[in-house]
Amino acid sequence: MRSTKIPRRTLLAALPLLLAACGGRSSAPKTYEPLTYDYLTPLKLNVASRDIDQRYLGPRGNSDDVSNLAPTPPVVALRNMAQDRIQALGPSGRAVFVINDASIIKSRQAYTGTLSVRLEIYNAAGARAGYAEARVSRRRPNQDDDERQTLYDMTKQMMADMNVEFEYQVKHALKEWLITGPPATTTGPIQTQDLAAPVK
Repeated sequence: MRSTKIPRRTLLAALPLLLAACGGRSSAPKTYEPLTYDYLTPLKLNVASRDIDQRYLGPRGNSDDVSNLAPTPPVVALRNMAQDRIQALGPSGRAVFVINDASIIKSRQAYTGTLSVRLEIYNAAGARAGYAEARVSRRRPNQDDDERQTLYDMTKQMMADMNVEFEYQVKHALKEWLITGPPATTTGPIQTQDLAAPVK
């Protein structure tokens, strides 16, 4: 029986192709579904505009804050929530969505995430007429596994909690500003009510 020998030069030339074929699948970056919330019930407000005030500035000066390493950073997910869910449908006044915290702090033992927001309502005269606040947090053990996956899962879970808590607080504290029927079409003055004392 004749044996067929493959020339050494041919084997060396084919080696990079074989290595690429073996490692190609595992080297592809993992993709993550974007965190958006336009499928949830919108919060229709009797104001003319909606602004986002991002007071949380990220992990500046805090090396333990790893929120910016998440596939969708929590602060981005909060902005998506505000843009997707808060609708300004009134003739005057404005709503300001304030992001106070969107951090995920990493220690040797655990990841601790905190989301804190406030929705402020200003009447036609520019005076603050009410506000609603929502805050959620979660903690997960640091198990030295896939960090990006851990951060994505934490952000997704915290945002699920935040959507529920935020909607509840808005409906409780700002019910006079919510539109439950067709948007108002009149251009006359809007009745306002102070729901809470301004925060000093």
